[in-house]
Amino acid sequence: MLKRSSLLLLLAMLLDMTGYAQQTYLFVGSYNDAKEKDGIYVYSMDMQSGQLQPACTFAGMLNPSYLILSHDGQYIYACSETRTAGMGTVSSYAFDSKQQKIRFLSKQGSGGDNPVYLAIDKTGHWLVNGNYTGSSMAIHPLLADGGISPSVTVFYIKDSSITDRQKSAHIHSTVFSPDYKYVFATDLGADKIRRYRFDATADQALREDSFIRATPGSGPRHFTFHPNGQFAYCIEEMAGAISIYRYQDGRLDSLQRILTHDDRPRSYYNSADIHISPDGLFLYASNRGEENNIAIYRIQPDGRLTFVAYQSTLGDHPRNFLIDPTGQFLIVANQISGDVIVFRRNKQTGLLTYTGVRVQMTGPSSLQIKTYTN
Repeated sequence: MLKRSSLLLLLAMLLDMTGYAQQTYLFVGSYNDAKEKDGIYVYSMDMQSGQLQPACTFAGMLNPSYLILSHDGQYIYACSETRTAGMGTVSSYAFDSKQQKIRFLSKQGSGGDNPVYLAIDKTGHWLVNGNYTGSSMAIHPLLADGGISPSVTVFYIKDSSITDRQKSAHIHSTVFSPDYKYVFATDLGADKIRRYRFDATADQALREDSFIRATPGSGPRHFTFHPNGQFAYCIEEMAGAISIYRYQDGRLDSLQRILTHDDRPRSYYNSADIHISPDGLFLYASNRGEENNIAIYRIQPDGRLTFVAYQSTLGDHPRNFLIDPTGQFLIVANQISGDVIVFRRNKQTGLLTYTGVRVQMTGPSSLQIKTYTN
């Protein structure tokens, strides 16, 4: 039986023979600190070597720090962190994969100061954004032409927890459940994972439901589900830990809590992003600050984690990373050192090897990847 990699190569050859070609693009959002500077970067990616070649950029938007793509890849949606009270925005762009061009489409207020996360429902009709500053979350209808409509609901949250950073709520991610019946919003400021019920057919679509409490002072940041839909994982920025939950029908039941750092004393912890390999066998978590590494874990059949290794990100402040859909590469955005670095994944061991591919830009902070057939 052919391995998956061989099947993918065979498919690519057949597409080429029939006159179709595939091209993979890497999209990078950034903190450009001035809207006159490039803020969104697109690179074509060679899926054999991991090489990145510039395709296009977009200027004209301040700090498009978090990006997602529409399901078909025709549109880019971005948060804009203005760091000005009441001025946070979400915006949309058309991406032409053949011409390698980005075109601005629309912009709407995010309902807060600094939107930091976006999610789209499976119908492609709704966009949810979380605002770190402003303590809020908003939901917007999406138009067929890629435009964003004004929010129909903004949830303003008044809450807090035990540290100086937690005097108000701070929504840091908004993630749909595998069945798209719920949105889970991690609240770094209140040490809670908030649950909202979602109905794509309703006028308001989203309504408040319940929450679970995280460890006091832990600062829940990013949240992800296992590909099998049975487990959920939350990385805690301030505690440098991952909390693991069994998931069923909107319910999260605690399974394990494991540190993302070694035993050496640290002045603070600054964990950031979390992703699972497409085969569901490994979990990866990034640590910034004094560590600047990726912590690698093997996922056991019961959802619990066992530590494998740490991998340096070869840069400073790995705010965001991704694993490509084939599982071949892990790509890191090091915000402070200003570089995006490509690692090759060993699918058997989970370990990473630097490919030698590194591209430079100002403040890379978000990554997305998509393969197009032209």
